[in-house]
Amino acid sequence: MMAYNDLDTFDTRGSPQPGDLIEIFRPAYQHWALYLGNGYIINLEPVGKIQVGKSSLKSVLSQKAVIRLQLLKEVARGDSYRINNKYDDDHTPLPICDIVHRARLYIGHEVPYDVLCSNCEHFVTLLRYGEGVSEQATWAIEALSLVTAAAGALSVLGMINPHYRNRPF
Repeated sequence: MMAYNDLDTFDTRGSPQPGDLIEIFRPAYQHWALYLGNGYIINLEPVGKIQVGKSSLKSVLSQKAVIRLQLLKEVARGDSYRINNKYDDDHTPLPICDIVHRARLYIGHEVPYDVLCSNCEHFVTLLRYGEGVSEQATWAIEALSLVTAAAGALSVLGMINPHYRNRPF
């Protein structure tokens, strides 16, 4: 799907509709929001910003987030974004009126935040489908598991290999 940077450039076929998932491409990750209409989105904003240039580390280090209603173009801050309802094949979206109503109830609330278990993608998919899903969190967990398994295997191999057992350090 095509990336968009400014709501003024949307045509009617590519315009986000209330309830759509919006994927914003940050330099090291994707930020997720839910479109509510008239240029506004709802999204999680982790508490305790640590800015590093245009990007931030806040989503990795924060344990709390505030649910905000903001203009999409202000949240995107020049980063590209797209409509991405990628889970629609596996999960049935709730009725749009329910999605929007539920989303509005959360505005201003502070919630627990965890990049692997309760992140911005989990939040918006919970609103759209009634179930929190995050593919990027799943990938991160799988990568950590692989690294841990590889480190364990190397450690075991090091203990078995007599060359490594006799090292002076």
